Amino acid sequence: MSRRPINCVLSALAMVLLMAGAAMPVGAFPAGSPVDVNGRLSVCGTKLCNEHGHPIQLRGMSTHGLQWYSSCLSGKSFNTLADHWGADIIRLSMYVQEGGYVSDPVKFTRIVNRLIAKASRRGLYVIIDWHMLNPGDPFVNLDRAKTFFKAMAARHADRPNVFYEVANEPHGVSWARLKSYHEQIVALIRKKDRDAVILLGTRGWSSLGVSEGSNEREIVRAPVMAKNVMYTFHFYAASHGTEYFEALSRASQDLPVFVTEFGTQSASGDGANDFERSKAYLKLMKKRKISWVNWNFSDDHRSGAVLQPGTCESGKYKAAGSLKSAGIWVRAKMRTKDRFPKK
Repeated sequence: MSRRPINCVLSALAMVLLMAGAAMPVGAFPAGSPVDVNGRLSVCGTKLCNEHGHPIQLRGMSTHGLQWYSSCLSGKSFNTLADHWGADIIRLSMYVQEGGYVSDPVKFTRIVNRLIAKASRRGLYVIIDWHMLNPGDPFVNLDRAKTFFKAMAARHADRPNVFYEVANEPHGVSWARLKSYHEQIVALIRKKDRDAVILLGTRGWSSLGVSEGSNEREIVRAPVMAKNVMYTFHFYAASHGTEYFEALSRASQDLPVFVTEFGTQSASGDGANDFERSKAYLKLMKKRKISWVNWNFSDDHRSGAVLQPGTCESGKYKAAGSLKSAGIWVRAKMRTKDRFPKK
């Protein structure tokens, strides 16, 4: 049985609103779903807080590249995440290069809009991920980013469940340059969407600078001066040990941090799982109420893809043997129900 019983009347209303392109008011989300329980979120101090001002922790999954794994983005897969996994949030990884946005901006804008609607029907929060990887300097695609986020903010400003992640893993750039990019994109989004939480990539592949010989202090000394912004941190447990762990621990006491990507494997998203180190990270994130998203909900051959190859094509997400070891582990961690205060 689902942990979120669906109110049929509300679900029908939600479908009508979404088909018409209208935003969903909080009351239209499925009863007991994360968005129904928590409403529009905001940043309070170093925490992510619900509409009642209570700090919360979101847990969820990231898609793989939208251009490669469309079969893993069906209604059935979203139902599985919402009901069987107990996810609160889904991250839509729209690659910029590698056959992504730059190859057909209209197509990928349409895909992201459709998936936001699909997540909303299930009462999930959703991260719009500008998945820049190479090149690592966000200014290379500044004009494209402005076009994309202007369209996203105009369309989704009234939704209480949308996050904007404006630079996935910047690298090879200084914090000062990256901060300038963030300031431009934040200002553009705020012209249409005054309240949504905006997620800001940190340098060194979103490592708070650690992967490039720095740390979180450069951000603490010169933060982006805007409300409802959080700083992203990514880790892969088999690659990122004490130095990274301690940076996250320190940063979360001074900055609002959101772990928008992590894996239990190496930084390549492959190889053996390090569940012990992963458990230490999750313990810290639970204690500090740091929200997290795992990489990734697909049936790619790598160990970081939680589904066995062929699962998305078959649609048998709940079948015995459909999950890899990482999938079994992270699903169990996601299903605990202690991160929300009672409504």
